Amino acid sequence: MNFLQFAVWGSYLTSMGAYLAGSGMSDNIGLFYAMQGIVSLFMPAILGIVADRWVPAQKLLSASHFIAALFMGAAGYYAMTSGDQVEFPTLFTFYSLSVAFYMPTLALSNSVAYTALGKARLDTIKHFPPIRIFGTIGFICSMWAVDLLGLQTSYGQFFVCAIIGVVYGAYALTLPDCPVSHENRDKSMVEALGLRAFTLFKQKKMAIFFCFSMLLGVSLQITNGFASPFLRSFEAMPMYADTFSVQHPNILISLSQMSETLCILLIPFFLSKFGIKRVMLIAMLAWVLRFGLFGLGDPGGGLWMFVLSMIVYGVAFDFFNISGSLFVDRETDINIRSSAQGLFVIMTNGFGATIGTLGAQAVVNLFVKNEEVNHVKYMTGDWTAVWFIFAAYALVVAILFALIFKYKHSNDSTNQPIKKEHNG
Repeated sequence: MNFLQFAVWGSYLTSMGAYLAGSGMSDNIGLFYAMQGIVSLFMPAILGIVADRWVPAQKLLSASHFIAALFMGAAGYYAMTSGDQVEFPTLFTFYSLSVAFYMPTLALSNSVAYTALGKARLDTIKHFPPIRIFGTIGFICSMWAVDLLGLQTSYGQFFVCAIIGVVYGAYALTLPDCPVSHENRDKSMVEALGLRAFTLFKQKKMAIFFCFSMLLGVSLQITNGFASPFLRSFEAMPMYADTFSVQHPNILISLSQMSETLCILLIPFFLSKFGIKRVMLIAMLAWVLRFGLFGLGDPGGGLWMFVLSMIVYGVAFDFFNISGSLFVDRETDINIRSSAQGLFVIMTNGFGATIGTLGAQAVVNLFVKNEEVNHVKYMTGDWTAVWFIFAAYALVVAILFALIFKYKHSNDSTNQPIKKEHNG
């Protein structure tokens, strides 16, 4: 299940920017990626309520993937039949409707997994992480498939996404039943949507944390949207045109996901050694390196910088997301803990990622332009300045976080078991 869940996403997430740039829509790449954040602000909550009250989660998971696949297939068909005349409004509409139904499935698939493990009387904390790793493997496999099939700059990636989505939609119907909860029907809409968690902003420490979550979330989708067209731009230079990283950017970028998988294993050691605040700070500094190395590297002698950038991505992504989630778990009351985790996701992947991709697009538009070379469109210009601006932003956020966010490290705060309610 996890393999297919993330294979759907990996088929286009890191390569769509290259297709959009080649189709003359380089000015709108940020909008495509921002839409994932926009729909994440409300669609997961809405479908979560439906799954809690009326429709079993596995059936809703299936229906959502069928609908998402339908619209992604429509996007691919429109792009195929339009050729060089593909227009932004129509393609963007089909794509937006697809991601509106895909993004909620990230939470629904977790609900199905937890229910299945619970029925099997397995410990979710122990058994779910090894299962979740297959999601990253699925993401990498679909990235490689799109790369090796030569679809990175083609509408074909949308068809790959749709095909995997249909297969997953059918498979989801075979998953264990997730019964609806009659208790959830008595919840108010405020409780069901998780809005009670916003009361945490009354606490200074939590308000500062969530604000920095949003500021760091700005960085999350930037390289997903612009790394591929950046690497493709070197094809316009004869000395780099035939290099591996230019011809197979998805394979190079997949090192980021491999690093992400490995870095998860390092988190327990770093948390116990340095504490939550320092681990989150390490993540912020890793974003500085992620962007800075892109600005300094090239596909020739500077390829090692690109590779190192991919490696530090695991630290940048995992160290903040997991330690941040742990911080929320430790500092919130059990009655609103799930809602607080939802708020953390909203601030990072919702507000942060949306603002980040739109802001990144504005920066890219200042320094990069669409240029046609040998009848192929590339995004060429001062990419070094672009990546250095992103690195400078991440550095400023890291410095402010170090100065403003106060959280004292102790072994008890990072090693203590998660608090549980006891009856009686």
